[in-house]
Amino acid sequence: MIAGRVGVTSIEASRLPMGACIAGVRAIEELGYPTIWIPEGGFLKEAFANCGVLLASTERIVIATAIANIHAREPSTMANGAKTLAEAFPGRFVLGMGIGHAEEVESALGRSYDKPIATMRHYLDGMDGAPYRGPEPGRPAAILIAAMAPRMLALAAERTAGTHPYFVPVAHTAAARAAVGAGPTIAVGLPVVLDDDATRARATAREHAAKYLRWKNYRANLRRAGYGEEEIDGHGSDRLVEDIIVQGDAQAIRARVLEHLEAGADHVSVQPLPAFGDRFPVEALTRLAPALLDL
Repeated sequence: MIAGRVGVTSIEASRLPMGACIAGVRAIEELGYPTIWIPEGGFLKEAFANCGVLLASTERIVIATAIANIHAREPSTMANGAKTLAEAFPGRFVLGMGIGHAEEVESALGRSYDKPIATMRHYLDGMDGAPYRGPEPGRPAAILIAAMAPRMLALAAERTAGTHPYFVPVAHTAAARAAVGAGPTIAVGLPVVLDDDATRARATAREHAAKYLRWKNYRANLRRAGYGEEEIDGHGSDRLVEDIIVQGDAQAIRARVLEHLEAGADHVSVQPLPAFGDRFPVEALTRLAPALLDL
């Protein structure tokens, strides 16, 4: 369903010119990473069009959305887009979808963020009932929900193949496994800073953390995990940042990936920081490959 125990998350694949995206994803494929997760949030490239181009431009790598926002498309569009890519590229497309952030959904998209569980359940019903007259894929795309809270995790386990949480500590992975049981897939997105300079690495990690600590859903999840309000504000406390964003050399990153796997994750996608750059983090992924790809 999701190739390999370790993959890559790359926001660069959603924001750079297409030629650079194709070259970057091909380079990651050649390094041996079996799966790449491509975000759509923040009004980046449309997920299905982008994934279609990148799948057609590569040979083996599995491409997963992380995430396709349910408020950005009708249920039939989501379902039929996934079927189209799954039929064209058997076994190479994974649909990670989610409900997004209240701030973006309400202010930018003009949609209601009320009752997210009921909204997601209703959306899944719409996907299941969507008419489709194209050829059915021989191997349907796996569907995962970006679930963090207990009720959304339960829905992911009930209705989909599993969950793709991001910006979570190892303790959340263990709690998620306990919540969903043995069957569903847990594919964790893990931001990493490959840097031997501890001071510089901490600054990079805290800058990234600040981008996510402004979202209500991430803040609520961290409160549930036991972090105090003073740890969540601003750029985050040292403890919070260290728990969520691993910093150091390749062996330190390997150790944290192993912690998530041992806590119950089936797959961990590493996201080298800083993100939002003007090129793919191929150098960092090259250095990490010997430490990660044998897991």
